[in-house]
Amino acid sequence: MRHGRPIAQSVRIGAALRARDAQAAASSTRLILLVCAGVVAGLTVLQQAGADGGILAVHWTGVALLLIGALACTVLSPDTVDRMGIGIIAALVGVALICALNLLTHDTSAAAQAFFSFPVYWAASNLRPGGVALVTGTALVADAATLFRLLSPVAAITDFVFVGAALVVLAVMLVRANSTQERLVAALREQARVDSLTGLVNRRVFDETMETSLTRPVPDGTALVLIDVDAFKTINDRHGHPVGDDVLVHLAAVLREQIRVEDAVLSRLGGDELAVLLPGCTVEGARRRAEALLEAVRSNPLLLPDGTLLSLSISLGVAHVPRQAGEIGTLYHAADAALYEAKRSGRGRVAVAAV
Repeated sequence: MRHGRPIAQSVRIGAALRARDAQAAASSTRLILLVCAGVVAGLTVLQQAGADGGILAVHWTGVALLLIGALACTVLSPDTVDRMGIGIIAALVGVALICALNLLTHDTSAAAQAFFSFPVYWAASNLRPGGVALVTGTALVADAATLFRLLSPVAAITDFVFVGAALVVLAVMLVRANSTQERLVAALREQARVDSLTGLVNRRVFDETMETSLTRPVPDGTALVLIDVDAFKTINDRHGHPVGDDVLVHLAAVLREQIRVEDAVLSRLGGDELAVLLPGCTVEGARRRAEALLEAVRSNPLLLPDGTLLSLSISLGVAHVPRQAGEIGTLYHAADAALYEAKRSGRGRVAVAAV
């Protein structure tokens, strides 16, 4: 304990050596440690039964360390395992253990050197590039130390070139494959939360954010502004649907310039309906923000492909709830009623729902 904090919480490693996925890394670490413990124990019983006490002690110490590491991955949470660096420590200890066993048994066979691929494979599958480089480099140094100690220089160089190339290629290919997969996953996640036309967050993300705002105390309450493009159907009928899409893209850009992402969320709910969520905003503040959005749209017509300017108009409905009250459906209904009132009253204006 230090300053009242458990050691497991105070021990941390750098981000470059952390796992890409803490849960997957902990599970695979536990599995590999158990498998390696079984393999080393089996080889000790079958092949080293007549060895001297020092060699046996190293073998069984290695088995004990592997089992302790597997137990730690089972008992501790994946995040704790990752913060403490148990995975990368296990990989480095594995490299050292393989090197020690090879030196003690004077074994430079391909089978003995192949064991270096296990920690490298684990690192390349689970760690960020910095950790992969550390484990792979350590494996190369350990293999070279074994070979040059037990073989002639020419034989050692030959074996090292082949084994080292295999380890490096294995690490590089896995790192590249994982990087490609991470980019694809990130792209899919982005597509799942962002409207493809306007680049604004979609309704699912917007609703989740609103749910959070309505279920915890927020100073000054939470405001919702619903926005609808006036005469949008007429724009589509007169200029075509591609221009209608351009209107939505243009409108999203204009509104985004007026909204700070730190204190508001702008979303396309569907069709020509957009919404702004304003946590920590009074009803009067929301009204002023809505009027500023209305004026910004009026002041920024859309340039059409033929060079003419298309003036745009929007109607806005504002609803507000106090610090912690209401449901999503209730707030939507109030804002929608205010939006309907703005359109009924002549469009191109802001209406505020009764508090």
